[in-house]
Amino acid sequence: MRSTSLLAALPLCLAAVVAPVAQAAWQPEGKVEIVVAGGPGGGTDQLGRLIQSIITQHRLLDASTVVMNKGGGNGAEAFLEMKMAKGEADKLVIATNNVYLLPLTAKLGYQLADLTPVAAIAEDDFILWSYADAPWKDARGYLDAIKQDPAGKRMGGSQSKDVDQTLTLLLNRTEGTKLTYIPFKSGSEAATQLAGKHITSNVNNPSESLSQWRGGQVVPLCVFSQARMTYTAKVTETQAWSDVPTCKEQGLGIDQYRFPRTVLLPGGVSEEQRAFYMELLRKVSQTPEFKAYIERNALVPTFLEGQALQDYIAQDTARVTPVFEDAGWLKR
Repeated sequence: MRSTSLLAALPLCLAAVVAPVAQAAWQPEGKVEIVVAGGPGGGTDQLGRLIQSIITQHRLLDASTVVMNKGGGNGAEAFLEMKMAKGEADKLVIATNNVYLLPLTAKLGYQLADLTPVAAIAEDDFILWSYADAPWKDARGYLDAIKQDPAGKRMGGSQSKDVDQTLTLLLNRTEGTKLTYIPFKSGSEAATQLAGKHITSNVNNPSESLSQWRGGQVVPLCVFSQARMTYTAKVTETQAWSDVPTCKEQGLGIDQYRFPRTVLLPGGVSEEQRAFYMELLRKVSQTPEFKAYIERNALVPTFLEGQALQDYIAQDTARVTPVFEDAGWLKR
């Protein structure tokens, strides 16, 4: 009986020896570096640190995380570092549309093809703002005033050759206006300048002019979106974000203008590694903390990956390329 039992068990033992060992799904080991393509305190930095905090708080990774700021050259420093990290799946970069638009205007040593897009996890709306007691009461009235007399009509924005100036040029191109663009160091500085009536308008994101709107110093003329914003809680005593009309409602030719909050890996990583981080970011975007951040900053709750993200990038690039060409920004 003893020998019979051993013989009977032998095939099972052999099967256990020769059966392939199941491979665990890929995940990073050690430390994951979250590279922020922006300086400390800015919107990109805040998002990077929020992602790190959520990953840690909800234990979404076994690996530890660290945030590094690489804001030189409007983010080019970070993107060049990611290019040099080809094949290293323990680095993420937090960016905007600057990651794919910068190579159009300057020779920076990298192309989007050198990186691996993972996801866009939110979008920022743009609002046309003016000062509170301006003689024009809506966007159409402001544009008509510019056409009648462009002197002194100045649009402020964050930096030059960036999203604010691009929107200003797109507005001029679409409406036939001649708005002069004045670059400042940040959107918050542009908001302060508008509150002081040193400029006549800016195209800040909602959160960049929030305190001035609450303080009755500036007013939103229209939002560059196909539909009104969905946030109905009162921001001022009488208005919510949802009360801001769309620019399309007021007859402007730009139906929508946003920029995405993007996350990318270095080039040369595997599809399994990209998919891992895509699912990680999806989990991050579904947490209460991330949803509160979206609402607090009046962002658009977008999640794009794969072909949908590739299409978004292609369409955005195609729209602004003629604007860059007219402005003489395209690299030669």
